[in-house]
Amino acid sequence: MLHKQYYVEQERAERLISRKNQKSSFYNGIYDRYEYPVLTREFIPVHWRYDLNAQTNPYFMERLGVNAVMNSGAVFLNGKYHLVVRVEGNDRKSFFAVAQSDTGIDGFRFWDYPVELPDTCPEETNVYDMRLTQHEDGWIYGLFCSESKDSTNPDLSAAVAAAGIVRTKDLKTWERLDNLKTLRSPQQRNVALHPEFVDGKYAFYTRPMDGFIETGSGGGIGFGLCGDICHAVIDEEKIISRRIYHTLTEAKNGAGAPPVKGKKCWIHIAHGVRNTAAGLRYVLYAFGTDLKDPSRVIAEPSGVFLVPLGQERVGDVSNVVFTNGAAVRENGDVYIYYASCDTRMHVAVTTIDRLEDYLFATPKDPLRSADCVKQRCSLIRQNLELFEQDTV
Repeated sequence: MLHKQYYVEQERAERLISRKNQKSSFYNGIYDRYEYPVLTREFIPVHWRYDLNAQTNPYFMERLGVNAVMNSGAVFLNGKYHLVVRVEGNDRKSFFAVAQSDTGIDGFRFWDYPVELPDTCPEETNVYDMRLTQHEDGWIYGLFCSESKDSTNPDLSAAVAAAGIVRTKDLKTWERLDNLKTLRSPQQRNVALHPEFVDGKYAFYTRPMDGFIETGSGGGIGFGLCGDICHAVIDEEKIISRRIYHTLTEAKNGAGAPPVKGKKCWIHIAHGVRNTAAGLRYVLYAFGTDLKDPSRVIAEPSGVFLVPLGQERVGDVSNVVFTNGAAVRENGDVYIYYASCDTRMHVAVTTIDRLEDYLFATPKDPLRSADCVKQRCSLIRQNLELFEQDTV
């Protein structure tokens, strides 16, 4: 017999899922933010967390709790928005689950079961942060962090990060390929696959790292090619978006969603990290690369693209936003899905035209205070002259 508390919890979940989202009062002209998160742990189906049997669970205790939902890959498929969500259990282990929506801004509902990836890596302890690429070869690829214990280090927190690769046609049946190997970088995470072949090869955006957390000698976001996606090996990584002193990428940076193909460039939304007195702060930034040579950066607007605001600053890991998924419509609408504080999922909605205007019309960071204030004074003078013209 179903426990009577199930109906109470199920009704609460349904109210949350059916709640209509609306644009927030935030404005910057670049994108629209929304009032409510698109996913929280409360969206997880009740029967994933509780034993519903009144006899075996008389107090209706949560048996397999969920701590957070975050860092979701995204794809627009068969007329619907799909997120491959990182779900973190109360046991600290993450797994993937598909949530689907008709609108992209609300109504996300999880499929019946989470994703069961082929278990081909016995040393693998944790998986998370899948980036989905609809590739021109006809497959949907998922690249994710495959985490294992560092067997060479007695420290219990020492780990090794690798880039796992899976592929699918329908988000239901998944084929696991070999983990990516980068011959000149000991560890990798935040790896994304380019949607098209480059010089007849598969192209990857990498993040070379010396250690699991610290990038060390890793210079930023890399770009590398390989011929065989089933046994992917990259020999050389070219750094295309560098870490720079006293900028938002000072500590580290990494690719977000696979780049969006625009009219003028490939549009990249990435994350940058800097040290603060309150710890590491993660924000989003953007850059554009050449349509014919995606390893060549042609647009680098100054400063942040998106930062945590209000309640987005509060959660398991405070003052953090992170993206690894965007859904693109044929009409040019772009839905950027981002997590706040490793806790919940949000969406920012824009268009390819707006993003390219932002990329090419926003000034580049001159990197020095003296030059930055000159840049701002130039804008002020320009606007004051416009005021005078309008009053004549």
